[in-house]
Amino acid sequence: MEPGSVGQPHIRVRNLSVDYGENRALDGITVDIPDRRITVIIGPSGCGKTTLLKSFNRLIDLVDGVRISGEVLVDGENIYDPRADVTSIRKKMGLLSQKPFPLPMSIYDNIAYGPRIHGIRARRELDRIVEHHLRKSSLWEEVKDRLHAPASGLSVGQQQRLCLARGLAVEPEIILCDEPTSALDPQASKRIEQRFIELKDSYTIVVVTHILRQARRLADYVIFLYMGELVEHGPAERIFEHPEKEMTREYIQGIIS
Repeated sequence: MEPGSVGQPHIRVRNLSVDYGENRALDGITVDIPDRRITVIIGPSGCGKTTLLKSFNRLIDLVDGVRISGEVLVDGENIYDPRADVTSIRKKMGLLSQKPFPLPMSIYDNIAYGPRIHGIRARRELDRIVEHHLRKSSLWEEVKDRLHAPASGLSVGQQQRLCLARGLAVEPEIILCDEPTSALDPQASKRIEQRFIELKDSYTIVVVTHILRQARRLADYVIFLYMGELVEHGPAERIFEHPEKEMTREYIQGIIS
């Protein structure tokens, strides 16, 4: 990590390139993601932010015609090694998408779904897990009296916090967030941001956002991408107050977009 950086790396990206057919989405990205901090990926639409994020849990593999070269090391393991256990890799990652997608079942069963898949069947233990993670997502007090009601009856902001709780229930190490507040009103967005700040002591959090105000509020570390290339990365205070690259300064000031 560069001098003045924040924390030891949890994810190491080495010369990562991603092509969709003839289109190069990422070109030779090398960067470290610090452990137990919030790293925010910024850049204009189409610059490769989401592609980089989804390379961390290999969801990018699901895209037809994608070609990937380079390495992504999580806990020292190259997740693109042919011998890598993709299921184990994804268990380390919680993913929060732009729009919440609660499962078509009760609030309780949304949280219990992952633990059940991993072999937990005892009702008392499932009850503990459900309450614990709803509390961590600041949703327990709002839903404790209707746990067996359909999750679809929650507001959009509540659904996003439910999806966060569902992701945490499988005990990941890393939380990946793809514009997680883009579908939310300001109050719901504030609650999600506050959860991230509280959770970063226990998890490595990576957030893609197009909102620079949000990046300033959340980021400990910043990655700036432009046209699939890594322009600059570093501690948030330096990137926002004293960027080394002219392109970074112009993006932060709104001169380029």
